[in-house]
Amino acid sequence: MTRLTADIWVSAYLTRLRLADIPVFVTSKGDPTAGAVLVKMNTLDGQACCYQRSFDLMTGARTWVVLSEGDERGVDDSIAKQRSFDPDLWVIEVEDRAGRHLLDQEGLSE
Repeated sequence: MTRLTADIWVSAYLTRLRLADIPVFVTSKGDPTAGAVLVKMNTLDGQACCYQRSFDLMTGARTWVVLSEGDERGVDDSIAKQRSFDPDLWVIEVEDRAGRHLLDQEGLSE
């Protein structure tokens, strides 16, 4: 199975969110080929959650897991820490009061 480059995956994800009328912004552009992606879910109430892609060595599955959650400032600090040792990191911020990020949908959750 061929893997998508980071920039193609990000572009497709942004398009899917925009088609659902969910505001989204790229706050840090990483390596276009192989940069890791963090998704910050901002519920616009001072709270946030940051997701990262995880690989299960036992099953080979790729899933989105919570890297950090709580008050937005704390989540931002966690993202800044990740960026300090991974300059190729993409950071996408999704803003939705209902907490919709679409990461659990087919094609994004796998």
